[in-house]
Amino acid sequence: MHAEIFALGSELTTGAKLDTNSQWLSVELAGAGIETRFHHTVADDLPAMLSELRAASRRSELVLLTGGLGPTADDLTRESLAQLAGVPLVEDAASLAHVQECYRRFGRTMPAANRVQALIPAGAEVIPNRHGTAPGLWMTVPPGEIGGDGGCTLIALPGVPAEMRPMFRESVLPRLPRGANLIRVARMNLFGAGESAVEERLGDLTARGRTPEVGITAHEATITLRIVARAPDEAGVQRQFEETKRIAVERAEELIFGEEDETLAGCVLNLLRERGETLAIAEVGTGGRLADWLTQEDVPDARAFLGGLVEPTETICLGAAVAPGEAASEVRSRWGATYGLFTPALDESGAERAIVLATPDREVRATYRHAIDSAIARSRLAKAALDLLRRHLLGRAT
Repeated sequence: MHAEIFALGSELTTGAKLDTNSQWLSVELAGAGIETRFHHTVADDLPAMLSELRAASRRSELVLLTGGLGPTADDLTRESLAQLAGVPLVEDAASLAHVQECYRRFGRTMPAANRVQALIPAGAEVIPNRHGTAPGLWMTVPPGEIGGDGGCTLIALPGVPAEMRPMFRESVLPRLPRGANLIRVARMNLFGAGESAVEERLGDLTARGRTPEVGITAHEATITLRIVARAPDEAGVQRQFEETKRIAVERAEELIFGEEDETLAGCVLNLLRERGETLAIAEVGTGGRLADWLTQEDVPDARAFLGGLVEPTETICLGAAVAPGEAASEVRSRWGATYGLFTPALDESGAERAIVLATPDREVRATYRHAIDSAIARSRLAKAALDLLRRHLLGRAT
């Protein structure tokens, strides 16, 4: 079975709000072995919605819609489903009673406009909503001009995540057929090379048609390998993950710092705690990102990050103009830390700047060049500093 997901609402197409429902639903469907092939974001425009729904219902066996079930004139999901199926909207007595009861519980009179939430396409089934006024809709169209060769099930849910998610898990997911294969996703996180360089290192691991599928994404210099495994059981999924990860480690081990949601800051702090060592920082060009990340990731009862300074310019770092090496050593000394880490100011000319790590017996340096976007540059600089410390702790820094 293949699925398509619609997020409906002009607030999404204008960028006023972000669609998180489609991502969440895709993960839930994958857990049931149902692959999502398309995400659609459609404005409150009935002809546009109908056009996209017609194409989706012919192409896929399952279509999920979120949003557009409210009581206002721009809530068009009910109407679009009715027109798709060629049936009228009819009032559902149980749905009307539910909407009225929701208002009664809050001591309010139901506005007349909310009566529209009890309208459903003739022949559709109501999905109860225990967390709001808008009921969901379950509609099946048979094979043919509308439903394609195998027919199509269309399921409409509210756009509010707090309503949509429990409705999906309680009333939708248990009724969906399970796919022949489980679909699972694992992630490996890398730092220290660009997307194309990582792909070159990995070779055929990212080839199209390979099982499992391996994709590469980049975000502020962190590279993520996305491994999509499909197998009849969990054991088969795990075998695919293990073999792919083994090959990735063979080809790019020094770049890999973690899996899933692990961060460079978390990796570094874990290494420090394992060694019983500590860190202090002197940040200039990062906008405080190191302090923020390290503070969030550290463990209060086993602290590895002792603190440090965040300064706007190098001229007042540590209260006076100091060389990068002196700043790293000074902050290490002041906080009594095993290591002192210094990040330089951003240099928009593109000149190389030095990141400096002061250790108990020497200085270790890495060079950094400014990225075009300053916000991205600050994150890249902070990550480059953490990676310098990570490589030193693993015996890989030069």
